[in-house]
Amino acid sequence: MSSTDFKPKDPNVKLFNLGDFDLLSGETIPNAHIAYRTYGDPNNPAIVYPTWFSGTITDGNEWLISLPNKEPSTRSLDPSRFFIIVPALFGNGESSSPSNHPLGFNLPRATFYDNVRAQHKLVYEHLGVKGKVVVIGWSMGAGQTFQWASQYPDFVRAAVPFCGSARTAIHNWVFLESLKHTLKLDPKWKNGQYDPSDPPVEGLKAFGTIYAGWGFSQAFYREDGFNKNFGLNGATNILNNFWHAWSTSKDANNLLYMLHTWQHGDIGAQPTYAGASKHDLPQSKGGRFGTRGDGGEVTKEDDQAFERALKGIQCPTLIVPGKTDLYFPPEDSEIEAKVMGENAQLEVIPSIWGHWAGGPGDSKQDVKWLDDKIHDFFKRHGIVQ
Repeated sequence: MSSTDFKPKDPNVKLFNLGDFDLLSGETIPNAHIAYRTYGDPNNPAIVYPTWFSGTITDGNEWLISLPNKEPSTRSLDPSRFFIIVPALFGNGESSSPSNHPLGFNLPRATFYDNVRAQHKLVYEHLGVKGKVVVIGWSMGAGQTFQWASQYPDFVRAAVPFCGSARTAIHNWVFLESLKHTLKLDPKWKNGQYDPSDPPVEGLKAFGTIYAGWGFSQAFYREDGFNKNFGLNGATNILNNFWHAWSTSKDANNLLYMLHTWQHGDIGAQPTYAGASKHDLPQSKGGRFGTRGDGGEVTKEDDQAFERALKGIQCPTLIVPGKTDLYFPPEDSEIEAKVMGENAQLEVIPSIWGHWAGGPGDSKQDVKWLDDKIHDFFKRHGIVQ
């Protein structure tokens, strides 16, 4: 398949051709493209709302956008007030990904830095947005939100990262490494060269099984949350009909690609802030990703670069962790907010839904709580009247 032959399943999803797109690693994605969808009038103030891990534009990322005949109706991402741009992550199956690019599993790996640079080109060169944007996102979308605010501080009016982080914590990295190694153990994976008609189903099921212990909190399981909210009673039923149904619906190489991006999340690992820390910067054309993202040591210089990047964020930022999120615990967000100082406002979702408190919209009570906080934040900073 040529990448130019790829057509999104949803006709509302558009493609912006990036050409041969150079990455921070020194590698190049040949004939790259970024997928996106817009909502609302282009003359309105713009909101950039990136996709999250495994999510596609309309199968996952519409849940916070106020659309006709959709419940719950939200106020913060209202297309009657804003021009909402939803760009897709590299690797999600819509933007350039192993599943739609001739290089397949060998597609050069993109970082958050690369994704956001592509999104900046989309927003300002292709869509012609004028002025600053608001950036908002859940999970890996939060990572991209922090990246936007640090990478392009002069272009971001306000930022709302929720249930995510500015740097992937070591505990989080270890979880992701367990997913990667488990999936690759399936003989059908064949070093990424599997037949799409015969995917590594057992590896994908194992991937989903590991996820099952992380996505929701212990309290959610203890209080019979799956039975009450999804009609699933019993651990095996939960695994088969929720987690395995999710994981086996995904392309294995796409998951591994996005996982790499997640593991290498670190707003300090960019030229503006790295300074003496060279661990996460390319050393030469065709160079390497940083040792920290690959599981190496965290140096004092890395930590200093991370703090410089947080302090480089100039816009008001609403940081919203979930109280029981096992991926991105509120303690990590407290550190981010403390370093950022007066630019940061911290609000913790008081929910037992774990990471799912922040999305993708299953907990209506948490959606309302989040929407109210974002709307109040928008009013406080003059984004809405």
